[in-house]
Amino acid sequence: MRETSNPVFRSLPKQGGYAQFGTGMAGVTQQVGQTYQADPTVSQYQREVSRPLTIDDVVTKTGITLGVLSVSAIISYFLVLGNPDLAGPLAFGGAIGGLVLVLIATFGRKQDSKGLVLSYAVLEGLFLGAISFLLTAFSVGTSNAGSMIGQAVMGTFGVFGGMLVVYKTGAIRVTPKFTRMMVAAMFGVLALMIGNLVMGMFGVAGGEGLGLRSGGTISIIFSLVCIGIAAFSFLIDFDAADQLIRAGAPEKAAWGIALGLTVTLVWLYIEILRLLSYFQND
Repeated sequence: MRETSNPVFRSLPKQGGYAQFGTGMAGVTQQVGQTYQADPTVSQYQREVSRPLTIDDVVTKTGITLGVLSVSAIISYFLVLGNPDLAGPLAFGGAIGGLVLVLIATFGRKQDSKGLVLSYAVLEGLFLGAISFLLTAFSVGTSNAGSMIGQAVMGTFGVFGGMLVVYKTGAIRVTPKFTRMMVAAMFGVLALMIGNLVMGMFGVAGGEGLGLRSGGTISIIFSLVCIGIAAFSFLIDFDAADQLIRAGAPEKAAWGIALGLTVTLVWLYIEILRLLSYFQND
């Protein structure tokens, strides 16, 4: 499988894993079918569980993951709205908890675990609800926060849908060179984020560090760059998912795809919401 900029997709098996299920969907179907025909004790349930991955599996599992995340985010937002003191704990706890689960999924190769993916959705929802309140309450106030959040949500899925069309039409081809460029860009942005955080903690430039999150011109440019990288990352994620389907990965792999897409969607949403808050502050 071609490498992807998304760490969750990068941890999916390449050799000795899904890629050896046969030569595409036909190879998997034939191999699995022969096994079940040879063993009459295999139940219908086992046949269904072990079937190859389909696009419907990806859509369903991603929809479930986003649904759980949305419910968690809504609950978190209204909890913080009723008690602003909860904003910090929910945002910090959700972010750290979500990060830990992504690391477990990535390095422990447990990205296909339904429980882990849905747990991530719950924790990340708590984070999103709290951070959405913080980014909107101080820029447009709580009365207009819903409108700003709605704009960010529509913008996020608008970008997602647009990049899906770009991928399906082949307007931009996902090549190894394109992938390497995206991975390099993502590591560059990550290094800048960490550097900005560390410098801010040591009081550089009045605690603003490199000024990447201060709300000025640099912040706007940085958020636009992050939005662009997140958007083009979808192309690589779509390609990785497409290759898994073509390779005949088991249907449980849909949970890993859902996790990878959700990670990118969350990043994109936060950057769009940040950008909107910068314009409101101006």
